[in-house]
This record gives sequence, C-alpha cells and structure tokens, in this order.
Amino acid sequence: MATTRGGSGPDPGSRGLLLLSFSVVLAGLCGGNSVERKIYIPLNKTAPCVRLLNATHQIGCQSSISGDTGVIHVVEKEEDLKWVLTDGPNPPYMVLLEGKLFTRDVMEKLKGTTSRIAGLAVTLAKPNSTSSFSPSVQCPNDGFGIYSNSYGPEFAHCKKTLWNELGNGLAYEDFSFPIFLLEDENETKVIKQCYQDHNLGQNGSAPSFPLCAMQLFSHMHAVISTATCMRRSFIQSTFSISPEIVCDPLSDYNVWSMLKPINTSVGLEPDVRVVVAATRLDSRSFFWNVAPGAESAVASFVTQLAAAEALHKAPDVTTLSRNVMFVFFQGETFDYIGSSRMVYDMENGKFPVRLENIDSFVELGQVALRTSLDLWMHTDPMSQKNESVKNQVEDLLATLEKSGAGVPEVVLRRLAQSQALPPSSLQRFLRARNISGVVLADHSGSFHNRYYQSIYDTAENINVTYPEWQSPEEDLNFVTDTAKALANVATVLARALYELAGGTNFSSSIQADPQTVTRLLYGFLVRANNSWFQSILKHDLRSYLDDRPLQHYIAVSSPTNTTYVVQYALANLTGKATNLTREQCQDPSKVPNESKDLYEYSWVQGPWNSNRTERLPQCVRSTVRLARALSPAFGLSQWSSTEYSTWAESRWKDIQARIFLIASKELEFITLIVGFSTLVFSLIVTYCINAKADVLFVAPREPGAVSY
Repeated sequence: MATTRGGSGPDPGSRGLLLLSFSVVLAGLCGGNSVERKIYIPLNKTAPCVRLLNATHQIGCQSSISGDTGVIHVVEKEEDLKWVLTDGPNPPYMVLLEGKLFTRDVMEKLKGTTSRIAGLAVTLAKPNSTSSFSPSVQCPNDGFGIYSNSYGPEFAHCKKTLWNELGNGLAYEDFSFPIFLLEDENETKVIKQCYQDHNLGQNGSAPSFPLCAMQLFSHMHAVISTATCMRRSFIQSTFSISPEIVCDPLSDYNVWSMLKPINTSVGLEPDVRVVVAATRLDSRSFFWNVAPGAESAVASFVTQLAAAEALHKAPDVTTLSRNVMFVFFQGETFDYIGSSRMVYDMENGKFPVRLENIDSFVELGQVALRTSLDLWMHTDPMSQKNESVKNQVEDLLATLEKSGAGVPEVVLRRLAQSQALPPSSLQRFLRARNISGVVLADHSGSFHNRYYQSIYDTAENINVTYPEWQSPEEDLNFVTDTAKALANVATVLARALYELAGGTNFSSSIQADPQTVTRLLYGFLVRANNSWFQSILKHDLRSYLDDRPLQHYIAVSSPTNTTYVVQYALANLTGKATNLTREQCQDPSKVPNESKDLYEYSWVQGPWNSNRTERLPQCVRSTVRLARALSPAFGLSQWSSTEYSTWAESRWKDIQARIFLIASKELEFITLIVGFSTLVFSLIVTYCINAKADVLFVAPREPGAVSY
C-alpha cells in the first residue's frame, strides 16, 4: 500500500513565488548599475550654485528634493531665449547657457518664468580684453566695515566710491531652480551633440520624441536665514538621537606669524609695540568652491609671503625695537569673518597680541593690476580727525614713500583725505580702536579687477602666462613679468616694515625674490601639485595638492587647502630647518633650548635627493600658527547679529548632473498603463496557480514494499 509523505516548508506555489521574487531582487542588485549606465550619461566635472544664508535672508540656488529634469535647449544668443520662455512646446526646459550670456538681464528673464525653467547649465566663456563679469555686489561687505549712518555717514554704503562698479549682484540673489557650471569642454560638446541629434526640429517644426534631457540634483536642507537654520540644527542636536544638521557656519583659520618669537601662552605686555602686515586669503564666485581669486586674493597674499621672506633675511631683525606680525585673514569676503574674530579675541584676552600693542597697520589690497607704476595708499579720513592719529598716519605714509624711493618700479601715491577706505580688514580694527593704518592697492577709485570674485579671476586675468613648449617644472621656475612686478611691491613692503619696526641699517639691502613669487603664483593659480609645494608640506597633506589650481573659498570644513599651503609656505620661507629627528620634531619639549610656546615645529617631506629617488624630510621651526576664523556671532549664539558676520552654508545630500533621452508624456502614460496591466495580470495568474497548487503540483508517490 502506497502512502504520501508530508513536509513542513511552503507549498509549491508559494515556493515558486518566492523564487520569482528572489530572482527579480538578484537581477536588480546585479544589473541595476549596468542599466543605469546605459540610460544616463553622468556629468562629472560640474560645480553647483549652493545656498548660503545670513541674518536676514538666503541666497544661491537649489533643486527640488528629487532633482529637476527638463528638455535641453542651447541658448547661444539672446534671441534663443524666446523658445524657452514662450514658444517651446515641451516645457520645462533645461537651459544650456553660453557663458557670455550669463548676465543679470538674462537671469532676470529666466527667473521671471520659473514654470518653464527646470534649471540652468552654464558653459565657460573665454574672456577678452574688453569683457567683464563680477557677480558680487557693487559695495562689498557693506554695513560691516567702519562706516555707518552714525559714523562717517558721508562714506557709508559706498556713497562716494562704488568700489566694485562692475558688480551685478548675481551671487547674492536667490534662485528657485538649480544652476550648474560645466567645467569640462568635452562634456559640453557631448551635451550639444545630444541636443543637435534629438532636440532640433526640421524646417522650423517642433522636434519629435525622444528628446535629450538633463537632470540636476542640488536640494538644500536650510531655508530662510541663518537664525532659522541654526535654531533647527540646535533643536535637532538637543532632542534627537541622530540629529540632522541643516547648515554650518562658514569658518576656517587665519594664518599668522611673528618676526621675533613671542610666548603664546601669555599675552604681550602693554608696552610691547607690534607692526601688523595683513592681507586676505579667500575669494568666491557664483559657483561653490570655484574661487580662483587671482587678483582679489592670491596676488596680495603671495606678495606678503615674499615680503615676509625678505624681511626675515635682514641681519638685525632680532634687535629691532618693534615686532612685526604677518596675518593672512580667512573669510574676509563674507563680512570680515577672520579679522572680526581676531579683533574679538584681542579685546577679550584670547590672543597673545592685544589691540593696544598695535603700533601701525599695513594692509595689501589688490595689487596685481597696476596700470602704471603707481601704488595707491588708502587711509581712513574719520580716524584722522584725531590729531594724534593723523600725525601717526602721516609718519606711516612718509615711511612708505621713503621705502618706495629705492624701488623705481613702484611709485607710492597719496589720496585726498576726503576718500574712504576700500573694503579691507583694517576697517574692522578701526571699529575697535583708532590706529594708524594704510591699505596699499593698485586702484585709486573703483577696482581695476573686471572679474572681481568671479570664475574668470584666473592667472590670465593678472597676465600670468607661460611659453607653450615648457614642461610643468620649467613653468614652475619661469619668472613672469607679473612675478617681477609683485616682487617689487613686496620689496617696498618689506623695507617699510623694517623701518616701521625701528630698523635703519639694512633697509636698502632688503630685496624680495622674484623666484619665490613666481613659484607661489604657479602653485596657487596653475598647478598645485608641483615639486616645491610637495617639498614644503607634511607627508599626510599630499592629497591636498592636485594638478589644478587651488580654490580659495572659505567653506565649512577647515583648514582648507589654501590655509594649509599658506601656513607651510610661510613656515618654509621664514622658518629654519633644524637637525631634530622626527620624534623630537613631534615633541620638542624634551629637547634643550626648544619650546612649543615660542615656536611651531613641522616635519615636512623636504626636497628630492640628488638622484631624485627619495625625499629628504626635515623639521622646520617657525613662528607660524593658526587662529580660528569663526565669526563671534556663532560663539555668542547671536545668529541675527548686525555686528558680526552670520554667513552659513546649507547642507545637502547629493550633488549630481546627468543627461538622458526622455520619452513623450503620451508614451510614458502608455508605458505606465501597460506595466500596471502586466502587474495585475501577473498577480491574477499567480493567485490562480497558487489556488490550484494541490492539483497542478502533485507530489510523487513513495515506492511501496514489494511482496512476492
């Protein structure tokens, strides 16, 4: 007699359904990326416009949370906008805009028809001698300098001089759609080819599907203002186990050093006098982390680095009656973040140098675009109403003129006392204390820089070019005309600082090295990954250098690449290579006559050996240090402050751009219906099979016992 054998697993129908589900999941895991690569072409070399916030409002751009998609339309002349704004039958459109058309007038038109605009991709233009583009405002840092409606109202809000006369303010507008910069010409060509193949109609007719489309992802988490986003982040941090921070304050570090070492563990005595030499490190543009800043920042801090090197070589610097402090401020573009923090720390005893220690203040503004030999000396007319300060400023200007007399390539020029200071870190110090100060710049009125705080403020903007046949190593050491001109300015600055510090004997022998200037310009503006920059950095900072120029946006993750490189360049140019071992360099407290309170010690990669097979690492001792460049507003939780900078950057989850072919709405609807119908049919078939499983899937009989 035969019997059937029971089991405890799922019935055959359920087993088949599970197998089908597993197969689908496995296929998705194994082939999903491959399918995506066949559908989408990613755009890897792009830069987004992101959202920034301050005490009162938000600026920048963002996409929807799932990204924005639109049919690509190339706009090469302003007449092409008509298709996008009114005539095109397939909105929304993703506009591929030629860089020369990225103007306020065009952007206002696009901003006014957001229902037809999905986003914007901007190509790089090729600037010429007559073009200009500055997305910054005409009166930078207005309201955060020394002039206000209650102090120097005749100078407030740039009433007498629009410093950035060409500024169109685009970088300080708020856009509700994503805007990306296309940095690679090859990717731009791919997009245009896709557009030409699919989006151009025949004989003026509308193009037929499928159409070439672009999708941009740049959804921002923060909204409204810094006060709003910081409050939301604070609530999340307080009450949530896994808080989601929506914005971060812009912050980094100032770089500073002393001509003669000081004990940083205690403050200077009030009778110690210090001459301050200052400049800024940062710049910005419309697009995130694209901030070449050649004229607006790099030329000035390179000049100051060369001046610091020249001054340290003077034989009697240790005997000078006054000390000299070199400061490189971060975040000055955003309402003087670095300088306001240093002034705050000086006032509250959190910095070894106090405000009362400052004897005079010399700042380098934009200095690379001198139209003649002139270098203009800007001073503050308000503080000079004090007779004592006026006399000190007069002495300061006379010293500068004397120092420049020995350098025929630089002619120091005075300005009328009726002119205000240009945007400068000195203004933040004057808000706290009347001191004698001067800003050296290549302009007497409005900036000469036609690309102030833009993507085109590059090496070419300050005429840094190289012969095409040279190798990168030859370019590194090729002394350009710009390097020679900036070296002359550095010589004047170094000699002036020497005399302001009390020096008299060796002023004429102080000379800045054009070779140093040209190496710095090449590294910051052309190719950061070069043999000299590699030699002055720590081994674990090598990744900060690549084959592109460094960008000088302050950001929120610090220190930035620029800060690190300036720190180590200054240490290399002004410090001393010691015989300390690596262990001693990391902990010099156990070495006689070495002190961490007086010096900083850095174990750097060093130059190549004679065979160029390995580097010769060394310990560099210097007075170069970092000081926090975070606005006091955030430490004080004054997120709506009008006294201090409140700039913050929104966080985001994904930044991405890609192109693909898109079907018509009708075909998409038909596909949806067919897919849904197939799903319903499959479920019905599966249900029927499962219901009749005991009939359709009969288990085999077990063989019975055989009897004879």
